[in-house]
Amino acid sequence: MAVALPEVVEELLSEMAAAVRDSARIPDELLLSLKFVFGSSAIQALDLVDRQSITLISSPSGRRVYQVLGSSGKTYTCLASCHYCSCPAFAFSVLRKNDSLLCKHLLAIYISQVMRNCQQLSVSDKQLTDILLMEETRSIKGANGTSLSFNIEAH
Repeated sequence: MAVALPEVVEELLSEMAAAVRDSARIPDELLLSLKFVFGSSAIQALDLVDRQSITLISSPSGRRVYQVLGSSGKTYTCLASCHYCSCPAFAFSVLRKNDSLLCKHLLAIYISQVMRNCQQLSVSDKQLTDILLMEETRSIKGANGTSLSFNIEAH
C-alpha cells in the first residue's frame, strides 16, 4: 500500500510532469514553487538529478528500490512507495523532528521520475534481497559507530 504525499506536493509534481510532457522542461515558476515548499533541499535534489545520481533497481518479482548517490559520496537506499530513505537527514528531520516532508534524496527520486531521467538496473530477486539485507546490516552497524559500504554490480 502506497503512502500519499501531501496534496500540495502531489499537485506540484503533477504540474511538473505535465510541463515536461508538453515542453520537455520544468518552467521557472514551478521550480520556484518547489523551492518554496522544500527550501534548500529542492536545489540539492535538482543537483542530484542533474548529476544522474538516481538508480531504480528492479527485480523480476516487481520489487523496486532506488539508490541515490548522495553529495557526500555515500549511497542511500530509498523506498519511494512508502517515502523512506536510509539517510540520517530523513531519520532526523523527517521522522524525528517532523520539520521536513522529504529528504533531498527522496525529492530527487520524485523529480527524476517526473523528468524520466532515472538510471535503471535490473537484478535478480536474490540480488535485490541482498541489497536490502546489506542496507539493514549497514543501518545496524552504523548505529554502533561502524560503517559498512557496498557497491551494486549488474550481473
